[in-house]
Amino acid sequence: MQEHDARTLRGAALPTSVVGVVALIVGFALSGTQGLLGALFGVLLVIGAFAVSAFVISWAGGRRPELLLPVAFLVYTTKFVILLAILLLFRDTTALDKDVFGWTALACVLVWLAAQAVAVKRSRQPTIVPAEERDEDAVEDSEAHR
Repeated sequence: MQEHDARTLRGAALPTSVVGVVALIVGFALSGTQGLLGALFGVLLVIGAFAVSAFVISWAGGRRPELLLPVAFLVYTTKFVILLAILLLFRDTTALDKDVFGWTALACVLVWLAAQAVAVKRSRQPTIVPAEERDEDAVEDSEAHR
């Protein structure tokens, strides 16, 4: 994983984890153990899904940048199908508070997306580097190693 991708991942995961801890406390206060389990499941599901997606997309971008968009689309659709299957599997469960789970997952998704946007903005990593600049950087790097 490239350094700017790792920074972006940390920049999104840390605030989401903080929201998750708050959700665990609130969930336990509202619904006891079922609320705690609902919040825990929501936090782990969101952080796990987004972290795996970011890792796979970063890995693909480092190996074959021309396949970045198709890989991102495949990861998104796969994540959507897996999350749908998990939600359908747990739809009738009584082991956790589904309301706490839903609100926790929603809060974590919103915080992750906002924090990721801020982290990407702060990274100042260009998405497109003109050929002239790449050639100049290559010349500067080769001169620095002499």
